[in-house]
Amino acid sequence: MYCRQENLRPLHIALKVLCFLFIASLLSSESVRASDTDSLTVLSKKRANRTALSSAILPGLGQGLNKKYWKIPVIYAGFGSLVYFIQFNEGYYKKFKTAFLYRNDSDPSTVDNYPLFSNDDLRVRKDYYRRNRDLCYILTGVLYSMNIIDAYVDAQLMDFDVSDNLSIHTTPSIESAPGMEAMAGLKITFNFK
Repeated sequence: MYCRQENLRPLHIALKVLCFLFIASLLSSESVRASDTDSLTVLSKKRANRTALSSAILPGLGQGLNKKYWKIPVIYAGFGSLVYFIQFNEGYYKKFKTAFLYRNDSDPSTVDNYPLFSNDDLRVRKDYYRRNRDLCYILTGVLYSMNIIDAYVDAQLMDFDVSDNLSIHTTPSIESAPGMEAMAGLKITFNFK
């Protein structure tokens, strides 16, 4: 079976990104073991690395491990939309590329499917759909990366304390200094319990 180099390019890029993330995950977990002595910090970083690796292997799995189940359909809807637009743009790119090649070949028996378009029109349309297809590939990579980053950050912040014991209160206040008029202001109080 003959495969074109151009069709395998996104697959090569995706494999390189996965290998990089896997190696980075292993190296970061080694540095955690060597530098931190706090057991909660070590546990948190191991959990974050595990969820990031899980999301790298299967998008949405890290969100499931973090119990943020509502994010999984959003991720797959994004991937589904991008795959749809990749196929849509690829189809039109191939149509206009073929029409452009048929128009410029020396065979008089080829049928011109777009007689109302000039050569420049066909070239512009071909380039437009190719550019959109390539942009959708890039956006797919961005969505994939954001999936991993979201899982990692969410796992890191899982133990973050957001209780009422840590709070900031603001109240209006009126201050007066000797020999001056009263001034309105804002009083900020930090509570650490």
